[in-house]
Parts: sequence; structure tokens; C-alpha cells
Amino acid sequence: MNNLKGKTALVTGATSGIGEAVAKMLAQMGVNVILHGRDEEKLKSLQAKFQRDYNTIDTIAFDIKDKQITLSKIENLLKTKEIDILVNSAGLAVGLDKFDEANIEDWEEMIDANVKGLLYVTKAILPQMRKRDKGHIINIGSIAGIMAYPKGNVYCATKAAVGMITDTLNVDLEGTNIRVSCIEPGAVETNFSNVRFKGDTNKAKKVYEGFKPLSAEDIAYLIIYILNVPEHVNIQHSLIMPTAQRNPYILHRNTKDK
Repeated sequence: MNNLKGKTALVTGATSGIGEAVAKMLAQMGVNVILHGRDEEKLKSLQAKFQRDYNTIDTIAFDIKDKQITLSKIENLLKTKEIDILVNSAGLAVGLDKFDEANIEDWEEMIDANVKGLLYVTKAILPQMRKRDKGHIINIGSIAGIMAYPKGNVYCATKAAVGMITDTLNVDLEGTNIRVSCIEPGAVETNFSNVRFKGDTNKAKKVYEGFKPLSAEDIAYLIIYILNVPEHVNIQHSLIMPTAQRNPYILHRNTKDK
């Protein structure tokens, strides 16, 4: 069953990780994909790679943390595109410090990207979806938004906000055919930890030692499933974890080889 073929999707944060994996799978399903990212060169490189197999790939470059540019870029996009699917994948974690030792600039970057950027993009696209009375919004949350962990403070708060934004959107969209879903992953091995530890690859590797983490493709498969269910079905929240991980605190690591 393919209910997605011919639809148009905007995927934010599409140049790496979950965003890139979702964009690729959507293209494989025959979706017209618009790749978003901050780096135009990376976007064009990814577009060229995708277009070897898929013909319906567009790009749009802007920083979702910049409100005016985001709203302007989306406004121009909607003059020629009707968005059926929005995947809010852009976001990040920066730093892993106790609250009183954390860098305020790191907090602001996470709030600006994970919360405000998601709000800007969604606010700009939602009126068109409401006018057409259809659409599906996928927000990438986290187990961190459900259960706090040490030194997660503001990152956990931003992902809790993503979950609550999902819930309030669903309430505000009562009476429409627009669906809103939040994917809440546990440990996923992407560039996430490299960004969190500001390029310290040794620290990043240790996060995933001794167990098999989720991959970006694992999350993309779940997103495709949620998008592809019949239109009367709205999967509002989905918590997905590696089998080795049961919550942020309970994670079985195989230490035999250490």
C-alpha cells in the first residue's frame, strides 16, 4: 500500500541524520521532496545524489532560527508548492552540563532551533494545510522530552515542548483532516552526539558503545509507516527505543570485550 505517491513533502534538517533518511525514503515512495537545510552547497550535493534515482527533488536553504527569513522563504515556497507533509526534523543538542555549569548560548541555540524554529516553519505552512483541509505534520521529539536525565536540562525541556506542541496542535486542529504526530526516539546513532560534544568524536563514540543503537533509517521507517496509514488514523505519539534501552537510565551495554 502506498498512500504517499505524488504528494509533496518539506523535510527540514534534510542534509544529515534522520532528516536525510526520511527524505530518501519519501522519494523512494514517489513523494515530491523539498530538502531543507542551512548549507546550500550540502543541499545541492544531496539533490544531485538523489536525482540520480528520483526526479522530484527541490531544495530550500535558510536557518530556521531566523524568524523573518524563515517566514519569507516559506511564503515564497507556498506560491508554487502545496505541502502535504511537513517533517520537522531540524534540531540539535549542544552541551551536556549540569544546569549551573551550562553555557547560556548553548541553551539559546537549542531553544531557537528545537522550539522556535519548529514553530516558525509550522506556523507558516499550517494555513495552507487548513485551507486545503489536509496534511500531516511529523515532529521529531525525544525520550528526553518524556523523562529527564542528568545534565539534559534545557535539551529535555525543548523536546518536552515539541511533545506538548504536538498535543496542542492536534487539539487546535479538531474538525479538520490534518494529522500531527510526534516521534520520540531513544538512542539513535547519527551526527547528534558529535554536535552535542562540539566535534569531540571520542566522547560521541562512547555514547553508543556496548549496544546496538537505532539508526536514522529505523526512525525513517517508522515515519513512513505513520504517514502511510489510512487518513482516518492519526498516530499522535510514538516512542521508539533500541532493544537494549528501556529508558534513559536502563540501557544494557555488553562490556565483555572491554
